[in-house]
Amino acid sequence: MSDGAVRRVRAGRRTVEVHRPDKVLFPGGDDAKEYTKADLVDYYRSVAPFMLPHLRGRPLMLERHPDGIDGPRFMQKNVSDNYPEWINRVEVAKEGGTVVHPVCDDTATLVHLADQASVTLHRWLSRVGRVEYPDRMVLDLDPTVDDFTRVREAALYLRELLDTLRLPSALMTTGSRGLHIVVPLSGHHDFDEVREFARGVAEVLAAAHPDRLTTAARKKERGDRLYLDVQRNAYAQTAVAPFSVRARPGAPVAVPIGWDQLDDPELNPGRWTIADAVEQVRTDPWGGVMGRGRALGPARRRLDSLV
Repeated sequence: MSDGAVRRVRAGRRTVEVHRPDKVLFPGGDDAKEYTKADLVDYYRSVAPFMLPHLRGRPLMLERHPDGIDGPRFMQKNVSDNYPEWINRVEVAKEGGTVVHPVCDDTATLVHLADQASVTLHRWLSRVGRVEYPDRMVLDLDPTVDDFTRVREAALYLRELLDTLRLPSALMTTGSRGLHIVVPLSGHHDFDEVREFARGVAEVLAAAHPDRLTTAARKKERGDRLYLDVQRNAYAQTAVAPFSVRARPGAPVAVPIGWDQLDDPELNPGRWTIADAVEQVRTDPWGGVMGRGRALGPARRRLDSLV
């Protein structure tokens, strides 16, 4: 129900207050639909059953837009003083001290974060209790030029290599420019080991397709080649969480997809928005892949044999 500038939203066993629900976060125009904070809250509440398994037990970094996506952006790590006591937190080490991150374990927390205009949720690749040992590896296909054909092509190259290494993989639109390929891990390797392995994968792939792919971090060195970005595989780094809304016109969403959907001519990084993403997630496109975490030892030996 609504009460002036406050809307009360039932989320699981809790009722969460949403302040200024009519606040426009995504202005309309140029064929982009207008969306308010209430729309953001409703989306996250509806997608919670599918999104929470990817958030639970993981430190978060929040991308907040209190005045809408055209206003200032705040990247928040520390839990604010006004957060309810029932929101879970985790204190992790950083250089020179510690930082207390929010952890989203339930629908009520997700709704509260949306009330704070946390448009996008960026998650750690590791979990509370083992923050130095990731159970996800992410490879970001970042196009230098606006050509999604090259992104599709790179995704297929990468999948073929990961299949050769006998590593399961899952595909996700980012709602931004490219695609993410996610590999579930056993959680027995630290970030240095995982990043080194990811870099090795990227280098083998770039060497096989030097005119199409690159591992050059500097943009001026890439030309028009697609960048294979492995930098998210590091302690305290984050990757956009599945089903997160992106701070772009029309409110596109980062959506898990099946490999067969790569052939869809309508596919692009912003294919789904908060208006229709829920219909896609109900299909469970990853089909349990994330439960098949692998150790990297055997894959490392196979990768070395390809060099």
